[in-house]
Amino acid sequence: MTTDIRPNHTIYINNLNEKIKKDELKKSLYAIFSQFGQILDIVAAKTLKMRGQAFVIFNDINSATNALRSMQGFPFYDKPMRIAYSKRDSDVISKRKGTFLERPKKGKDDKLNKKDKKKLALAQKGVEGGAPGALSDQPPNQILFLTNLPDETNETMLTMLFNQFPGFKEVRLVPGRADIAFVEFETEQQSAAAKDALQGFKITPTHAMKISFAKK
Repeated sequence: MTTDIRPNHTIYINNLNEKIKKDELKKSLYAIFSQFGQILDIVAAKTLKMRGQAFVIFNDINSATNALRSMQGFPFYDKPMRIAYSKRDSDVISKRKGTFLERPKKGKDDKLNKKDKKKLALAQKGVEGGAPGALSDQPPNQILFLTNLPDETNETMLTMLFNQFPGFKEVRLVPGRADIAFVEFETEQQSAAAKDALQGFKITPTHAMKISFAKK
């Protein structure tokens, strides 16, 4: 892997599992990378040339650097991620710096740029919304109760979020209820550490996860 590429807002990820659908891939990448800072966009394409690859664009370089260091080799859908800085700025960042050059292929790019702006506005709205207060009335329990989850939440997404913490045992979804789930740890101290770290975590820009201890 080349290390002479200078730090960038955008990280390039390859060796991704090619069987994962594009939408699910983007949601899962958002779920695990937004802990490092505000994400402006995630670019993944299913073309032959781009298969197994993605770009994650952060609002600042520190977030990108932390993500690159922390997630290098992270097992994502059973394959270790390979991460590097992108060789060039993404369009969103170029526009902010004033170095953006319009590409000759008109029409298609304009649509993309409008889409980028929409995503950017959504992401910023989510960040300004702030994390809601913790629901910590219950006494400590090694089982956590999650609420305010988006409809597209699945077991894989939650497992990837919580298995970064020591003592993680399992995720339990509630049939017929996409907005709630339970996560079990080996001890109350371990569940408390995960609860504090992920309280208010945004799985999508509009859904800040609420975590409390499950009732005993």
